Amino acid sequence: MKIEQIYTGCLAQGAYYITSNGEAAIIDPLRETQPYLDRIERDGVKLKYIFETHFHADFVSGHLDLSKETNAEIVYGPTAQPEFKATVATDNQIFEIGNIKIKVLHTPGHTLESSTYLLIDENGKDHAIFSGDTLFIGDVGRPDLAQKAASMTQDQLAALLFHSLRNKIMTLADDVIVYPAHGAGSACGKNMSKETVSTIGNQKATNYALRDNMTEAEFIKEVTEGLLPPPAYFGMNVAMNKKGYDSFQEVLQNGMHALSVTEFETIAEEKGALILDTRNNSDFAKGFVPQSINIGINGDFAPWVGALIANVNQPIILITEVGKEEETVTRLSRVGFDHLVGHLKGGFDTWKNAGKDVDTINRITAEEFKTKVKIGESKIIDIRKPSEYSAEHVEEAFNKPLANINDWIKDIDPKEHFFMHCAGGYRSMIAASILQARGFRNFSEIEGGFNAIAKTDVPKTDFVCQSKLMK
Repeated sequence: MKIEQIYTGCLAQGAYYITSNGEAAIIDPLRETQPYLDRIERDGVKLKYIFETHFHADFVSGHLDLSKETNAEIVYGPTAQPEFKATVATDNQIFEIGNIKIKVLHTPGHTLESSTYLLIDENGKDHAIFSGDTLFIGDVGRPDLAQKAASMTQDQLAALLFHSLRNKIMTLADDVIVYPAHGAGSACGKNMSKETVSTIGNQKATNYALRDNMTEAEFIKEVTEGLLPPPAYFGMNVAMNKKGYDSFQEVLQNGMHALSVTEFETIAEEKGALILDTRNNSDFAKGFVPQSINIGINGDFAPWVGALIANVNQPIILITEVGKEEETVTRLSRVGFDHLVGHLKGGFDTWKNAGKDVDTINRITAEEFKTKVKIGESKIIDIRKPSEYSAEHVEEAFNKPLANINDWIKDIDPKEHFFMHCAGGYRSMIAASILQARGFRNFSEIEGGFNAIAKTDVPKTDFVCQSKLMK
């Protein structure tokens, strides 16, 4: 028996590849299938099952393409209603893979169909659970995402989750390994650990939601407290996972279509395509195609695209670093952005060398900020998360998180200058590009963000550990 966790940092997502005696199973695969097909060929095994823990909201699964390419059976837990051929298992149903068994444990709460898969080894011993979004390391799945589909309140879903954890998971032996679907950085929980593997015993001892003598009411209060609104694209990804989607190869082919400058301009105008520039924020600041939105590939790219563009049906044309085109298309497809029209051949240099108009961002260094800012008089916008801001910030700065830019942008006075920063420059350049695309130019964005500002003597609040703020 072999278990491999295939972890994708950008989405903080874990897929699992399991083999035993010539057969294999994959749990919660990502959109692109080739990494799994390569493993199957390498190991000389037959893919028998594709297990889905639930209808994912934060990414589009690769179950359909993978099943078509391997004839493997797609399996969901009880109550799931996929609109394609799949097995909807019963609670406690057993599936055999080589010499091991996978037992379905229906664990509703995150969603109604959410299920945990218990792996029973060759000796008949409970070995590990693949807990999906039911149980994370240090946290549990948020119970507010499926309210509409379930016709239930988040409190009612939280109550279901309370009993799922206590009746199906906490009854397992302490040495059973826990393999979750996500780790720190995912929006599917609120305070997950950076660790991606644990045990039942360890989680009983350290996970706030599994503590002894916790009442249902206490659980509901703590699990639902402090939940941020889910990213707007979540519902669209759920629909794609439930109803089906275009083949990844079709999406890749469209995105890899190389466009001349003339074709690029025509598509942008005639199709209303959004221009997405995925270069490094420092390169973008120095020059970009007017109206471009910058979300750098070297960061939490896909989640920010999903959160800020939101509509997965939006036509998109790409400007990437040369050689990064396929990676960009792949990562966009993972969160359901399939309407890619192509990319600018040769990247931004092609546009610049054609003599086309070029825009820039007014980016200043932290030292320049130090000399220009007047605390109490200058307007400073800190676009980090509330927990980052609360831990330490520039005195008199306003907290306007990037995730909420579509709300706070309406309050900006175009005649009032302001300084803007995030932690290191990645998020503030995203915000700067959005602001400028909507006609605002009355700001200075700070290179290096708060990390750079903290090294100056600009007045700051006292530091408080973020982990303490989250308790």
